[in-house]
Amino acid sequence: MTGNLLRAALFCFPLAFSATANAQTLALVGGRVYASPDAVPLSDAIVVATGGVITAIGSRSEVSVPPDARVIDCIGKTIVAGFWNSHVHFTQGVWKNAGTAPAAPLQEHMQGMLTKWGFTTVWDLGSDPSDSLALRRRVDSGEIPGPRILLAGNMYPKDGHPVYLPADVKLPEAATPDEATQLARDFLGMGLDGVKLFTGVSKGDKPAVNMDAAVAKAVADVAHAQGKPVFAHPQNKTGVDVVIAARVDVLAHTVPREPGYTPEQLARFKSQGIALIPTLSLWSTAPGGLAARLVDSGVSQLKAFSDNGGVVLFGTDVGFPTSITRRSNTN
Repeated sequence: MTGNLLRAALFCFPLAFSATANAQTLALVGGRVYASPDAVPLSDAIVVATGGVITAIGSRSEVSVPPDARVIDCIGKTIVAGFWNSHVHFTQGVWKNAGTAPAAPLQEHMQGMLTKWGFTTVWDLGSDPSDSLALRRRVDSGEIPGPRILLAGNMYPKDGHPVYLPADVKLPEAATPDEATQLARDFLGMGLDGVKLFTGVSKGDKPAVNMDAAVAKAVADVAHAQGKPVFAHPQNKTGVDVVIAARVDVLAHTVPREPGYTPEQLARFKSQGIALIPTLSLWSTAPGGLAARLVDSGVSQLKAFSDNGGVVLFGTDVGFPTSITRRSNTN
């Protein structure tokens, strides 16, 4: 089934991201359609989209193909709603100067990274806004086929420069609630869609640096007042507790170096509606036997979170350089 779903996503995916396609009427005919994840699939169905919006879904006896429609034969294929990837990064070299770079290499990399897998919406949880905002404008215009891109600005605690990032990279840090409030307003004012807090930062063989809960809460207050979500990257139990105290919306990772979530943390996750993006594939990039230990721990935390009734979001951390991941996990 998975192979069929992926092939169907690949087959139909470009239609949703072409300015030309959005301007015409399309009819996907003869495929098996899952109108929602828990609905019984419709066999030999017809999907009609006009102006980029689905206007009809049903069996051949229920839905007629408009005479002016471009008909796509989907017999033998499965059609599903577009997939979300809730944790990606537009940080690789190809995205540098995305506002003026030639479109062809950007389109090719976008396809290999996201669109060929059927991702129609992605959350970028950390990149240079001057590049990612420009990339989003080119995608939205139809110049570069790609998913809907949502962007989160990153904020770090004072002296919280991660060991895996070059020392000369300037990062937005907040030492006080007032500084955090202003940074959050700046992020949202430039058109970003949310904020990601590093409530814990890896310093290699030194103790992790954690964000003060009052700083994190100041950001959450600004974002929530504008209806925007807050993500968090914790490094240890203290960082997870800051997530809870600040009422962050989404955990961007598990914390596989920790033994597991405590019963108290699990209870608060559920009562506050905090979601989790496990990013298990990230932990598998660690060297040697460390990868297996991190994955096992991440899976255990994911199971505990899910068994407790928590909301799990799909996210891969794709775009985060493997070389950086290895440096982070080896320290």
